[in-house]
Amino acid sequence: MLYKRLISAALVFGGAALAPPATADPLIPCYMRQEIALSLSSRFGETLAGFGLQSPTQLVELWRSPDTGTFTVLISFADGTSCVLASGVEWRAIADVPAEIAG
Repeated sequence: MLYKRLISAALVFGGAALAPPATADPLIPCYMRQEIALSLSSRFGETLAGFGLQSPTQLVELWRSPDTGTFTVLISFADGTSCVLASGVEWRAIADVPAEIAG
């Protein structure tokens, strides 16, 4: 009975150790940061507007284009890869939001 429990525990924890990292989600596009930065600037006219550390190895970046209103939120990792977390249109800086909407 103890042997079965040990084997079961080994299979469960061994399988978890072999699982892909959280950033390997096939629905989240990840590339080298230089490639994404070049694409954002050349295709969409976006520039880096702000960033902040999420952890010692993860940087959250906001790219935006004041001309077109497009924006992209990236998470960049210490290994040089970046993943697109969100993108959209009609980005407005706080100074651009009408007072009645800002609350």
